[in-house]
Amino acid sequence: MSIEKNQVKKVAKLSRISLDENKVESLSKDLNSIINFVEQLNKLDTKDTKPLSSVIDKTLEPRNDKVNDGKIKDEILKNSPDKNEDFFIVPKVIE
Repeated sequence: MSIEKNQVKKVAKLSRISLDENKVESLSKDLNSIINFVEQLNKLDTKDTKPLSSVIDKTLEPRNDKVNDGKIKDEILKNSPDKNEDFFIVPKVIE
């Protein structure tokens, strides 16, 4: 399969991209090289290849969930324009 200049022009027109003639020629060559590479990849035999989720042959160990408030309550409350003890005061939303 190859991409011709008129196909590049048509796609450019549909996507509202303006291209000069030199750019059309360059894009046509680039797209053809990409398609040729993909066709080469499609020829590879991958039947016995297992899919990888990681390149490292190690499973992730789950960590223990620990409740942690961060001990930064006072720093967070400094950001509030209005507060009441340990809580933010926000404007009433429902009338």
